Amino acid sequence: MAHFAKVLNDKVVQVIVAEPEFMETFVDTTPGEWIQTSYNTREGVHYDPSTGQPSADQSKALRGNFAGKTYIYDRENDVFYKRQPHDSWTLNQTSWIWEPPIAKPNDGLKYYWDEDAYQADNTTGWIEIPKNE
Repeated sequence: MAHFAKVLNDKVVQVIVAEPEFMETFVDTTPGEWIQTSYNTREGVHYDPSTGQPSADQSKALRGNFAGKTYIYDRENDVFYKRQPHDSWTLNQTSWIWEPPIAKPNDGLKYYWDEDAYQADNTTGWIEIPKNE
């Protein structure tokens, strides 16, 4: 079995599991096109489904990320990625993941991104979530 994403206007509207042979003969009367996506590919890396570790054979890495509903399909680069979460974040064109302009603190605490705080002062953006929330 394989996974296929239905793409309409460069956005994923549906993901299904089907045999590739079925998709070769499938006639879909609704707008959009079906593009194969890999359940085991994320951040530009293919993972071995039995171990969860990066596969020795990276030729199986397919289209950047496993497509999800509302993902973007970038035809020029032939990859799937999530919609941009915040205006200041940039797309890493190796992993196909959006990255914040400031690294998230790695201190064991929980944080959320505040775009307004970043726009007001580009040295901040990560806001600590109080422990009682």
